[in-house]
Amino acid sequence: MKGRERMKRNRWEAFSRSVLAFFMSLLFSFPVAAGEWDSLERKLGADGFDGKEMADLFQRADLRFDPEPMTTKITELMVRANRQDSGQRKVNRSAVYGRYLRPETMRSAHAYLDRHRALLGRISREYCVPREVVVAVALVETNLGANTGRRRAFDVLASMALSDDLEKVRPFLPPGVLHEGNEDQARQRCREKADWAYRELKYLLKYSRATGVDPLTVPGSIYGAIGLCQFMPSNVFLYGIDGDGSGSIDLFTTPDALHSIGNYLHRNGWTCRMSATQRRRVVMTYNRSQVYANTVLAVADRLRDMDRKKKRKNTDFRGGSAT
Repeated sequence: MKGRERMKRNRWEAFSRSVLAFFMSLLFSFPVAAGEWDSLERKLGADGFDGKEMADLFQRADLRFDPEPMTTKITELMVRANRQDSGQRKVNRSAVYGRYLRPETMRSAHAYLDRHRALLGRISREYCVPREVVVAVALVETNLGANTGRRRAFDVLASMALSDDLEKVRPFLPPGVLHEGNEDQARQRCREKADWAYRELKYLLKYSRATGVDPLTVPGSIYGAIGLCQFMPSNVFLYGIDGDGSGSIDLFTTPDALHSIGNYLHRNGWTCRMSATQRRRVVMTYNRSQVYANTVLAVADRLRDMDRKKKRKNTDFRGGSAT
């Protein structure tokens, strides 16, 4: 019976995702109606941002309202709440994202480690975070910088900040996500996430000003995380490091991003001597997913083994040539 219920639930979730993708494919390309950004523009102006600069930003023809981030977030929250209410818990303490442990991916990650060995050595000495762990985080977050997001962080965060009313989100939600018992909760979470996105939007504007880049050109994740290390903009100011001494923190450069990963983990509890449980706990501050932490630590272990094998091979080769 449990198996049937699980199958039904999986089918419903798959259907929901397909419906969501369909709606997004129809709606993602449409700009927001004229005047819809005005409230956000005024709010930023009241919070000290230059009024003309904000007006110019929000009048850009390429600025798009993206309903998917808030829709996805509310869907996730409501599905999770439903599972908790029904007593369902999904616990798998050993699951990993297998694609990151494929031989070709691991070879690429090890080549990256070799290429940046000197930089990673400095990071390891400064923060006590092993180079393999730093590379593992960069691999899982952005495929070592190859995928820093297909959206623009400004569009994402501005769209979420504008979606403070559940009624703005309702037309985009998959069937069955909202019902009588969870509408008040969904309404509250919508306001909370809009407030969160607005705060992150302000930090994104500060980041773009500090780096001298157009805020509408900064790529980001579905929730506005940026850079090779996928920090939310506020975390740039908490944990970001100018690793190359350029005078500013640019998380799209390798030295700054890798230093920032090391600093983040160190500031969140990573020390030179830790148990496996403690390491897992620190990695989960980066992403609360158990599978994420398992994957990062498994990749790090694999990289460490590859390094040992390479060292043994080099030692054997040198020893053989000497005889």
